[in-house]
Amino acid sequence: QPINASATWDDLVLPTPQRLLLGDIATHLRHKYKVYQEWGFAQKGDRGLGISALFYGASGTGKTMAAEVLAQEFRLDLYRIDLSRVVSKYIGETEKNLRRIFDAAETGFAILLFDEADALFGKRTQVKDSHDRHANIEVSYLLQRMEAYLGLAILTTNFQSALDSAFSRRIRFVVEFPFPGAEIRTQIWQRIFPAQTPTQNLNYQKLGQLNVAGGNIRNIALYAAFFAAAANEPVNMEHIYEATKREYQKLKKMLTNDEIEGWF
Repeated sequence: QPINASATWDDLVLPTPQRLLLGDIATHLRHKYKVYQEWGFAQKGDRGLGISALFYGASGTGKTMAAEVLAQEFRLDLYRIDLSRVVSKYIGETEKNLRRIFDAAETGFAILLFDEADALFGKRTQVKDSHDRHANIEVSYLLQRMEAYLGLAILTTNFQSALDSAFSRRIRFVVEFPFPGAEIRTQIWQRIFPAQTPTQNLNYQKLGQLNVAGGNIRNIALYAAFFAAAANEPVNMEHIYEATKREYQKLKKMLTNDEIEGWF
């Protein structure tokens, strides 16, 4: 599934350590020809030359957006692969599916975003039966292709524990996407509305009290924009309040008085 990569570094609100790591990934992409070809690292063998990354963190914390930012900067195609749909119960089929994906992507150096890595990874180094042994073979094949892939291959998961330490050693970059604190949430709110969107008396500091991830903030902002458009008004705190109630209802989450204190 192709993703239209429009996000930029300015859109990505993350703590400094995470931004530095993503900057390192960009550096490796930018200078891989010099290091591999001109400086001779490729002549030592292709294993480990692939730029591979694991992004882990709760849903909506920016994993996909980070991949978009990298794709946008380098004008590369970005493809999302749902690993839960690639994995097959039939022996050998998963490897065939993965082989087709990597072979198709090799020529264009596309960025491959393997979502739902939990479907394939797990605490599987302890082999108890033939299924565990087969799962290990599938994981090893994926990592082997990632290590040799000439583009960037990213695994995403909601849980770091989904990736066994023996496997994570073969991934070059491991980036945690933490649940955003109030300060980061405020910064996300400050950037969430497009410049063309009319707004009125928005208190971003107060909006940062909402205890949700960036993906939910985007949903709330979009919902609020529709409320405002229907009322032919600029987006205001009332619209965001109504949108928040809808989003929290969807999340089966209680909106607390502390989160909306001082809104009105």
